[in-house]
Amino acid sequence: MTELIREKCVACRKDAPRVTDAEIEELKPQVPNWTIVERDGIPRLERVFRFQDFAEALAFTFKVGELAEAEDHHPSVLTEWGRVTVTWWTHKIRGLHRNDFIMAAKTDEIAVSVPLSDSI
Repeated sequence: MTELIREKCVACRKDAPRVTDAEIEELKPQVPNWTIVERDGIPRLERVFRFQDFAEALAFTFKVGELAEAEDHHPSVLTEWGRVTVTWWTHKIRGLHRNDFIMAAKTDEIAVSVPLSDSI
C-alpha cells in the first residue's frame, strides 16, 4: 500500500495552497486507479468501484462515510446498484489538496476489505 494511508488529513484553511503540477506528478502514481476530472472549473479525484450488488455497494459507501467523518474530510459519493463513484476535492480551496490524495489512498484501502468486481 501507499505511504499516503499513514498520513492524516490536516485542517484546511481557505488560503491553503492547492497541489502543484509537480506535487500531482508525485502523488498521482500512489493512487493510480483514480482519475483527475474537472467539474464546474474544479479539479477533483474520482474513481468508480464496482460490486456484485447494491448491498455490497452500500456497505462500501458506509465505510467511506465512516472514514470521512473520522478524518473530517468529506467526498461526493454516488451509490448505485453494483457501483459507487467516490469524488474527493477540497471544497474550501475549490481544488485539490494533499488531503484528497490521502483520502483516495485510504478509500482504496477500504476497497481491499470489501468484495469488488472489476474496479475502474
